[in-house]
Amino acid sequence: MQNNRQKGNIAEKKAIDFLINKGYSIIATNYQKQVGEIDIIAKKDTYIVFIEVKYRKNINKGYPREAVSLKKQQKIKNTALYYIEENNLNNIDFSFDVIEIIGDNITHIENAFC
Repeated sequence: MQNNRQKGNIAEKKAIDFLINKGYSIIATNYQKQVGEIDIIAKKDTYIVFIEVKYRKNINKGYPREAVSLKKQQKIKNTALYYIEENNLNNIDFSFDVIEIIGDNITHIENAFC
């Protein structure tokens, strides 16, 4: 039986493969600061994309995207600010996406929050 971290790692690997197949370049994974963590940071065209990955075996307990609460969104945004500042990306466009995995189905929700 897998623990949640192992399930999360598998889901993130699936998300990375999915993104690469869509033409994204992966910049970083599990970027952590004291204020929070970003699962995947990627680049697509001129955008930097901060991506939260959520997995559920099924929807009995709701859709994975529902787990990205306002509090979680704020943590991701605050962490993204550190990344933007550290890398001097103040003039770069960016977005916050969610990759939802239910079983083997992947849904990429672009601009999930701002």
